[in-house]
Amino acid sequence: METDEEQRVTPFQLQFDKPVASQIKIAEWNPEKDLLAMVTEDSKILLHRFNWQRLWTISPGKSITSLCWRPDGKAIAVGLEDGTVSLHDVENGKLLRSLKSHGVAVVSLNWEEDGQRTRDEYGSHSVYEDRTSRFFPPPPRVPRMSGLVSGETGFMEDSEDSFRELSTSSQQHFNILCSGDKDGFICFSIFGIFPIGKININNLSAASPLEDTEAECRLLNASVYRVALSKDLRHLIVMCSGESIEDREESKNRQMAEPDMHGLHCIVLDTSIFWKRKSELHQVAQQASNIEELAEVIRSSISVMHKEWSDAMRTFHDKFDSLSNLIIDHGLVSSPQEEFLSLLGGARTSPAVHQFLVNSLAEVGVKRVSKAVCGAGKELQLIILNHLQPAAEIIAFRMGELRGLSRWRARYQGIGLDETLINNATEKAGMILVQVERFIRVLSTVVQQFSNFFNWLLKCIKLLNSEPSDHHLILYNSELVVIFLKFLYDQDPVKQLLEASEADESIEVGLETVRRVRELVQFGGFSDCEHLQRTLAKEFQLMETSFKEAFQMPFTMISRKIVCKDSLPLCSLPPLSASISTCIPMSVSYYEDASHSVAHQSHQQKFLDYISFHVPDDSFSGIANCIGIMRGIMQDSSIIKEGYTSVEAVLLCIPVGYDCVDLSLYKDSQIVLLLNESTTTSESSGDACMMIVQANDLPFVSITRSASLNYWNLHQLKDSVVHLEMENEKVRSIPHSVIAPLAVSSSRGVACVFAARKRALVYILEEDEDEISDIE
Repeated sequence: METDEEQRVTPFQLQFDKPVASQIKIAEWNPEKDLLAMVTEDSKILLHRFNWQRLWTISPGKSITSLCWRPDGKAIAVGLEDGTVSLHDVENGKLLRSLKSHGVAVVSLNWEEDGQRTRDEYGSHSVYEDRTSRFFPPPPRVPRMSGLVSGETGFMEDSEDSFRELSTSSQQHFNILCSGDKDGFICFSIFGIFPIGKININNLSAASPLEDTEAECRLLNASVYRVALSKDLRHLIVMCSGESIEDREESKNRQMAEPDMHGLHCIVLDTSIFWKRKSELHQVAQQASNIEELAEVIRSSISVMHKEWSDAMRTFHDKFDSLSNLIIDHGLVSSPQEEFLSLLGGARTSPAVHQFLVNSLAEVGVKRVSKAVCGAGKELQLIILNHLQPAAEIIAFRMGELRGLSRWRARYQGIGLDETLINNATEKAGMILVQVERFIRVLSTVVQQFSNFFNWLLKCIKLLNSEPSDHHLILYNSELVVIFLKFLYDQDPVKQLLEASEADESIEVGLETVRRVRELVQFGGFSDCEHLQRTLAKEFQLMETSFKEAFQMPFTMISRKIVCKDSLPLCSLPPLSASISTCIPMSVSYYEDASHSVAHQSHQQKFLDYISFHVPDDSFSGIANCIGIMRGIMQDSSIIKEGYTSVEAVLLCIPVGYDCVDLSLYKDSQIVLLLNESTTTSESSGDACMMIVQANDLPFVSITRSASLNYWNLHQLKDSVVHLEMENEKVRSIPHSVIAPLAVSSSRGVACVFAARKRALVYILEEDEDEISDIE
């Protein structure tokens, strides 16, 4: 029990010490709210308030390998072992969206928001306005039907409203979600839902730091550890492992790195395309993501309608197929349609039809089948009017907006918005509207034909039973009955339109209709003369394909414009380090550069990157138990050719008797270290401590670049190691042996530490100024 005196002089107030049911492997504070998301060893996500009240628990069903919050704190991104990145609602944990961007485990996630959202590369303050709400009511929802399975894009029906609300709020600020996997692939998505780029760091090359060589350096067998996008979106720092090789122009001079060159590297990627074209990318991503959401409405609507109509037709055939068996049993060779036509013409009723109408079907059966078929028809009409048609109309409008943007070649051709592909996609969106109109007419006609047929059957049954008929309820048209028996009794045009036809199948269209369509093409507006030969479902497939082709171009273009700006080998790693990357404590952050804050008051803020990591003990001889801190890696890349850079570094030696468990960069260029006692006895599990070091006060040393692949940059610091002393730093003793992770919140000024004995300790890192003055 701590005394009042100890509490007064001990930094970092302990807020609470709570037990946890399972050991925690990942923990992240919400950037805007007092919420802590934790991942247990069995891959369950727990969300707790600051007072440790649990809000929800979810289990994705797959191993979780990474976690990060959206900048506004309203959604959380989860990286899974199978390469999927899923987005969950902060309110209830429900799945909002999932993207299969990677083929292997997603080991790092970073979601960054543009701090100066209204400015572009020209310094203008224009804000893009989505005009859709001016002309259309709120977008339709996905039809909610029992037993309906959500579409392929990963939407969840129950959270559709949450997704729309989150996507709308997200689009007010331009933001990008970066994800890296253990095979070296890095993916980028705007708003976390619109993929905009993918690179493989194994295929990237960085120029040699010396001017007199034409060699380029790249990595083999690279595995991503951390990705961190700068606050201005211009750079991406990647911490990764791999083997350095040197590529010269002449393949015969290619030199492979030695096996011992496997190590930790820092790569700086040029992502300035996100800043230069953020206005254009914002508009395209907003339109495309909404189009994809509305396409899900159409997909689900077609699925629901197909299910509803199939069930109704199954009810019809279950009743009426028995007539064919009765005809055979009575030794007749006629078809059911012929028997019904004979009855309609006033001929003698055959025994088979009489038995079917009076005994098998009866009046109750007719009414039951009529209710099923006509009820399904009404349901389909409601789905069309409330879901499918509004979604198709808004898609066509949004594609028209993109079509207009694609014609502004000076701004949008540079991000891959291809006018030809957009025109094709716009035409396909228009064809969907044509198909919907045709489907409405076909459905209405078919339902009317069925209703007329059932009315006629009811009158026939009453006549056969010698019952008086109700002329107000049983009205029918004999000509429509004939048409039904010839064209609809054993055919289903509604179901045909709801099924994707095969390549060799097509709907028969009259020659006169084809001729008129070709005449209309001459007036312009569309060029597809064969759309009437396709079904509604097939047309939707073609529309989706055209969308994918059109939106793939920006993805490909942006991917090509993300290049390697610099590569810095840091230290060697054990051969098995690629499989134990989580055991290497490291952190990357960006702080406002005070040296530029005055000179650039009217311009964009300057940020200075900081990288901290634990240096493996066997990396260098004579250097052990050290923390490496580097800054300025992304600064002044233009002077690399002069043989030096603005990169500065320092090595911190952990106090004797302690080992680094985890670390995290904190605000104001501070670094928080979580240390365990390295020597414990069998009677005690050992103690730990948490230390804050002010990085600005450290004696940083400029790093001189070398063209040699066998040269680790941190080796220059072996003679200038800074030894940390417990009595000289802010240190809080922890009466437990601790484990990673260390969860630090810069916005809230708190840190959560997890003990080996399944406990969570939350500390307040901010100290009251009056309390500090009293201590002094």
